Amino acid sequence: MGSSDFVTLFFLVAAVLIFFQLRSVLGRRTGNEKSPFETLAQREAAKAPGADDGKVVTLQRRDEANAEDRFAAIDAYAPVGTPLNDQLRELLRHDATFTPKEFLNGAKIAYEMIVLAYAEDDRKTLKGLLSREVFEGFESAIADRESRGETMKSTFVGIEKADITHALAKDNEEQITVRILSQLITATYDKSGALVDGDAEAVADVNDVWTFARDVRSRDPNWKLIATEAEQ
Repeated sequence: MGSSDFVTLFFLVAAVLIFFQLRSVLGRRTGNEKSPFETLAQREAAKAPGADDGKVVTLQRRDEANAEDRFAAIDAYAPVGTPLNDQLRELLRHDATFTPKEFLNGAKIAYEMIVLAYAEDDRKTLKGLLSREVFEGFESAIADRESRGETMKSTFVGIEKADITHALAKDNEEQITVRILSQLITATYDKSGALVDGDAEAVADVNDVWTFARDVRSRDPNWKLIATEAEQ
């Protein structure tokens, strides 16, 4: 093998190694990105005691979950003897990985994603986070807005408060209802750009009651929004 051939081979090997290093650092989008609930669970697992920085972290198996600590987390969230405490305890018996804090963190992220996706006519994002019935309602409202040539601009200011109000574990389905107080700036404009609804500068308080659910038999472990209600 000549010296030029050796140099060519050296650079080819180096290029392959660099490619694989970059791919491991940057990652690849596959179109199957996780929901807010699942990515949150992975982050929490990575922060758990005993997790080694820089190493792959395996999520704790359900049968390995520390049930005592999780029941204590429920008692800290909802007083013992209250209906909500009983409901959350029953849900934990169905799902050994459940904690109120982790669920609410995921619900807040999902809430922001859904609100902004609706304003931006992002049907793809909505379809992955909503049940079929709720998606049809959102899609119908978006289509109606588009038929009038209107556009919506929303700025998500933040969530002031989010509380679990009800939980249900029955057969193979889990449901959790959350009351959310958020702050938004929302304005709708017609074809000419004139404001037809909302306020482009004022921050509005929004009270929503959303119910999330998941089928424990499904291969998809993610929660989806199955019902919405606005409180006055």
